[in-house]
Amino acid sequence: AKMSAPTMEERKACWGARDEFWQCLDRHADDVSKCEKLRLAFESRCPQQWVKYFDKRRDFLKYKRKLETEGYHPPEAAGKS
Repeated sequence: AKMSAPTMEERKACWGARDEFWQCLDRHADDVSKCEKLRLAFESRCPQQWVKYFDKRRDFLKYKRKLETEGYHPPEAAGKS
């Protein structure tokens, strides 16, 4: 795999593939099996490090959105002394 920085076209293709994949996940309640083709396109258009980063980023954004809508609920048993 080439480690040179992606060109602007390659970055746009990667981001576009990521956005399509994420929109599919949003539509199907994160059912990856319904978005398999878009996942493969995403993986083929983006460097592997980016795919890992974007996967973590999506989880983080979902977690953050959940916090914003539901508020923070600390685990019941944690930290009671």
